[in-house]
Amino acid sequence: MPTISLCMIVKNEEKHLARCLGSIAELVEEIIIVDTGSTDRTMEIASEYTSNIYSYPWKDDFSDARNYSFSKASMDYCMWMDADDILEEEEKGKFLQLKESLSPKIDIVMMKYHTSFDEEGKPSFSYFRERWIRNCEQYRWIGAVHEVIPPKGRVMYSDISICHKKIGTGDPDRNLKIYQKLIAEGEILEPRQQYYYGRELYYHKQYEEAADVLEKFLLSEEGWVENKIEACSVCANCYYQMGQEQLALNALLRSMSFDVPRAELCCEIGKHFLERENFRNAIYWYETALNTPKDQYSGGFVLPDCYDYVPFLQLCVCYDRLGDRQKAMEYNEKAGICKPYSQAYLYNKRYFDSL
Repeated sequence: MPTISLCMIVKNEEKHLARCLGSIAELVEEIIIVDTGSTDRTMEIASEYTSNIYSYPWKDDFSDARNYSFSKASMDYCMWMDADDILEEEEKGKFLQLKESLSPKIDIVMMKYHTSFDEEGKPSFSYFRERWIRNCEQYRWIGAVHEVIPPKGRVMYSDISICHKKIGTGDPDRNLKIYQKLIAEGEILEPRQQYYYGRELYYHKQYEEAADVLEKFLLSEEGWVENKIEACSVCANCYYQMGQEQLALNALLRSMSFDVPRAELCCEIGKHFLERENFRNAIYWYETALNTPKDQYSGGFVLPDCYDYVPFLQLCVCYDRLGDRQKAMEYNEKAGICKPYSQAYLYNKRYFDSL
């Protein structure tokens, strides 16, 4: 059975750390904690779980710190978690089962990463991340922000999930400042970092600059397909904010030049037409979303609701506006099957019952 070193970088995580380590400590053979400058009880809490605690100067580079944590590992595989991540109780059995059955030929194990949740706590935003990585020099982190270990070798996908559940808010400007510092120092961002830089600009409402960065990324021949598709969505949101609706729609449609339609983008196009009361076109795109297979192994961001619940709910609205109440009710009931607790579904149900 393979052995695992849990490698973490932390700073001022007294709110999260005990919860995280308590969820995983009994399942790994070694815990490595690299502290990058905590001024709270983080180090004290970490010492309750491990003696492998290291201080490391923060250099505005997540990969640098993570690679240092990996360098201290002595087990077969390195596993990473953020302090605000947690392995839920129902995942622990699967975790142990995978350890017992894992082929020694596997280099990287990808696991689901749930980062957003609906009103009932069910995942509403997920994607796969490299989680167990063979402990050797061949596998190291790259990227100062939104760091990644490029998957290579023998990669397997697991249905084990790690949940990201932050308490409170972090520094919203941290990532943008790191990118701006890199650019000021003359560094040319590689395509993946260019995409994430554009996203950070968008989050900071710098829409024109964000659109410019993302357009250049989309025009380049390099870059991952999933990032290209997601860049179309972010770029469209920039154009909407700037009042350039046609450019926004063009950006959404452009996503299909990179690969087959994604339900997430189909729902965004459907929303475009719904908000402009072009219900027939909206229906077309929401139905297309329903008929789009979900490829959870593409590596891209997946919004599960876009493959059933959202299009059902929006088709209800479209048909109601067109006067086809029976069909509208049918779609609302389908949305209710997906999420019987949904306030939107329940509101619609009360509306139809009142007629």
